[in-house]
Amino acid sequence: MRVFFSNISASMDYTNQSNSYPIFFMLFIFILVFYFLILRPQQKRSKEHKHIVESISKGEEILTTSGLIGKVVKINSEDYITLSLNSSTEVIIKRDFISNILPKGTIDGLK
Repeated sequence: MRVFFSNISASMDYTNQSNSYPIFFMLFIFILVFYFLILRPQQKRSKEHKHIVESISKGEEILTTSGLIGKVVKINSEDYITLSLNSSTEVIIKRDFISNILPKGTIDGLK
C-alpha cells in the first residue's frame, strides 16, 4: 500500500512541474484587453465631460444627468451654476451633474 501512494505522489510531482509561461502570457493578454476595452474608453469619456463642463457659459442650453433641460442664467462659482427651467423657476446645480450642452433653440423647439 505504501508503494502505491509513493508512486502516485511521484507522478503528481512530475505533473506540477509544468511550464508556467502560458499562464503569465494569458494574464498579460487579459490585462491588455481590460485596459483597452474598459479603462481607456472611461478615461476618454471623463476627459470629454471635463471639457464640456469647463466650456459652459451664460446663455447655454444644457441637459442635466437628472433629465432637466434649462438655460444657464448665472455661473455662481467654480462648482455651481444657476439654471432657468422656465420663466419663473430657477435651480442651482453642481457643474458635475451637467450631461450635455444642447444646440441653441432646443428649449423653444420642445415647447
